[in-house]
Amino acid sequence: MFGVVLWSDEQDQKAVIWCEDHGDLAFYCNNSDTCEIEMDAGDWVQFDMKMDKNQRKAHNPRLVCEGVYPDLADSLCAAPVQGLCQSPQQSKQQSKQQSKQYSNSGERNSAQVIPLFSGQSTPEGGANAAHKQTA
Repeated sequence: MFGVVLWSDEQDQKAVIWCEDHGDLAFYCNNSDTCEIEMDAGDWVQFDMKMDKNQRKAHNPRLVCEGVYPDLADSLCAAPVQGLCQSPQQSKQQSKQQSKQYSNSGERNSAQVIPLFSGQSTPEGGANAAHKQTA
């Protein structure tokens, strides 16, 4: 799987990775002294993933490109999130209003997707070339 490092601790060899499938975050913790990789926030990495007690664990990370998205974590924190501070009744009422609004306008109601390469410079050869090289 591919992902972007959101947070890392070089001393403890730990990292949190936002996965390409936009699912749960993956957590990396180097438990061996044999494989050391320096990962910084914004690095694009490829890794093997295993589920461990309903948590994604990243193993065998490989650096694809350094510093591709250095501000991604800040951008995600700044993105508006609807419904977090609403009561269930408020959320249900807002959902009904939005459904009525979209059905009258003919638009579809869908989630906002933040693509990995939105407005960012891609590694040489583009995202597809980098994906093919490492796959």
